[in-house]
Amino acid sequence: MKLYSLSVLYKGDPKVVLLKAAYDVSSFSFFQRSSVQEFMTFTSQLIVERSAKGSRASVKEQEYLCHVYVRNDSLAGVVIADSEYPSRVAFTLLEKNPREADPMSKVQAELDETKIILHNTMESLLERGEKLDDLVSKSEVLGVQSKAFYKTARKQNSCCAIM
Repeated sequence: MKLYSLSVLYKGDPKVVLLKAAYDVSSFSFFQRSSVQEFMTFTSQLIVERSAKGSRASVKEQEYLCHVYVRNDSLAGVVIADSEYPSRVAFTLLEKNPREADPMSKVQAELDETKIILHNTMESLLERGEKLDDLVSKSEVLGVQSKAFYKTARKQNSCCAIM
C-alpha cells in the first residue's frame, strides 16, 4: 500500500494548472525518478482536464490508481497510489485532513506515537540499568577496599599495646 503523489490543480478554461504537488519516488531507481515524476504530473493534468466539475473518479493507469476529485470552484485534487491503497481513504484524503481521513489511519498514527514514546522510555530504563550496574560494581569495590582497610588498621593497632 503506497501513496506516490498528491497534487492540487486548478481546472482553467484553456488548460489545467498544477498549483502544488508532493511526490514519493523513493521506491524507484535514481535514474527513473524524474521520468516517473513527469509521468505523474502529466497524468494528473490529463485526468483533471477530462473530468467534469463536481465529480470524483478513479482511473487505472498502468499499475497505478489515480483518484481525482474536481470541486465546483475548479479546484482539483489527484492522488496517485498503488492498487492496494483504499479508494475511500484516497477520496477522504482529498477532502479532509490526512489524520482524520480514515479511523484506521488515525489509530495507526496514535500507535506509532505510542511506539516512539515506549521506545524512548525503554532506552532511558536501559541507561538507568547500566548506571545501577556501575553503582553496584563500585559499591562492591568499596566494600572490598573497606575490609582491607579495616584489616590493615587492626594489624597496625594490634602491634601497639596500651600500658
